[in-house]
Amino acid sequence: MYIAISGNIGSGKTSLTEMLTDRLGGTALFEETGNPYIADFYEDMNRWAFNFQVYFLGCRMKQGLQIKETKGYVIQDRTIYEDAHIFAGNLHEMGLMSSRDFNTYMKIFDLSANLIPTPDLLIYLRGGVPTLVSQILKRGRSYEMNIDLDYLERLNNRYNDWIDNIYRGRVLTVNIDSEDFVLNPAIVDDIVQRIKEAETSAAHPAR
Repeated sequence: MYIAISGNIGSGKTSLTEMLTDRLGGTALFEETGNPYIADFYEDMNRWAFNFQVYFLGCRMKQGLQIKETKGYVIQDRTIYEDAHIFAGNLHEMGLMSSRDFNTYMKIFDLSANLIPTPDLLIYLRGGVPTLVSQILKRGRSYEMNIDLDYLERLNNRYNDWIDNIYRGRVLTVNIDSEDFVLNPAIVDDIVQRIKEAETSAAHPAR
């Protein structure tokens, strides 16, 4: 079963990926944190947006091919769809990625997305900007310390629109403003139970 963890910067994707991998005994695929453009991108988004996004797209494509060959549970920290519909789309909308670069990027994305599996279940970590900022500060990554709040808000709006109006797969939403799964193991228990129910439902569809 392919489970994807989606959410804005600071939403806790990596933590939940680790917890579910431990509970389910699956294979974890973490988001690439060694993007060589990341520090430059946060300093000058206009100059480095295309390079930054294409690097992530390549990493996600590699993971997608790995998912096709992996048995059992696979839990992925962020999806290829977010790269395109949330991050690249937002950069283009803000004028930080040219239309020429964005159109080139989307052609590569469309080709890539057609070659890899789609999630059996997507877990969306929904939260407000204050919660995201609190968690970003808590983990203390130097390149994230100057993230603009308006940028986070724009990403949040795109995430919510994508989940509510665009994405067509099965979604399990966790409200991180009120459900702190790191401090409350019962919330993880509930998520695991809902994963099992989704798996059973997929194996025995209604007639």
